[in-house]
Amino acid sequence: MAKVLVTGASGFIGQHLASALVARGEEVTCLVRKTSQLDGLHRLGVRLVYGDITEPEGLTAAVAGQEAVYHLAGLTLALRKRHFFQVNQGGCRNIARACAAQPNPPVLLVVSSLAAAGPALDGRPKIESDPSLPVSEYGRSKRAGELEAESFADRAPTTIVRPPIVLGEGDRLGLPMFRSVDKIGVHIVPGLGRHRFSLIHAADLVELIILAAQRGKRLVPPGRNGSQGGQGYYFAACEEDLVYDDLGRLIGKVLGRRRVAPLHIASPVVWIVAAAVEAISQIKQRPLYLHLDKTREITAGSWICSPRRAVEDLGFSVKAPLVERLRQTARWYRKEGWL
Repeated sequence: MAKVLVTGASGFIGQHLASALVARGEEVTCLVRKTSQLDGLHRLGVRLVYGDITEPEGLTAAVAGQEAVYHLAGLTLALRKRHFFQVNQGGCRNIARACAAQPNPPVLLVVSSLAAAGPALDGRPKIESDPSLPVSEYGRSKRAGELEAESFADRAPTTIVRPPIVLGEGDRLGLPMFRSVDKIGVHIVPGLGRHRFSLIHAADLVELIILAAQRGKRLVPPGRNGSQGGQGYYFAACEEDLVYDDLGRLIGKVLGRRRVAPLHIASPVVWIVAAAVEAISQIKQRPLYLHLDKTREITAGSWICSPRRAVEDLGFSVKAPLVERLRQTARWYRKEGWL
């Protein structure tokens, strides 16, 4: 039984990870804020430690004695650029520093994002040795967090996993896509191009995360041989990627829809809608999903990455075809009354 700490455990992916670790018999501690929704973690019976990754005080004690730290906490929506960097860069720095301060530093597994690497160029899936070219403030903040982790890599063994779009049970961001297909048979596609996207189900992502913590290669500190090859980084994705139109058709298939109509929204319209949503967000002082920063990613082209390194280094493989994972997700949505 290993002692492990999970940050961001109350989130969508974090709860999947905490559940998988408990099922493996690990002794799981979760760093959470008192304002988080904790019902799911209480049911798992994990140990809770209250704290905030942006406040270094207390993080050293939370990390003490752990054999592995899974750092998932982060900000995906923000009203201002500085909020992204405060959490995604500063939080990663604080966790990495706390790990490095231990007499026997734990393995640090950082869950970043494909957004930190940037979109695919010339239709070729991103690989770990490619330069990082984020196009959004969110992506830049996640890349800044990765660089913070690299700066402590000589003192704390660290690996970074970069997932693309993640679907699965409990996912609220993907829910509107399922709802629009289910209710009116329409799949909204931003942009007029046939861009491709990588995806992964939360259960498969969690398996890769655990494998990477156990047997993944570790980051090379900046300036040393190997750092330019992306050692210690792993993209997490299914082997198959999809044109966004086809994703809607697959969702329709698992929901029992005989026909799904893709509704393409021209990029200028997407920008206009995003600007309006951004204005509403600022008035309400509550970040909403379709904002200007997200639109920078939406209109940037294809977002595809290769899982080949994870397959070769970790023995990773998805446990079910994408269509079965979508069916599994839809079944959960219906059971919980979300659809």
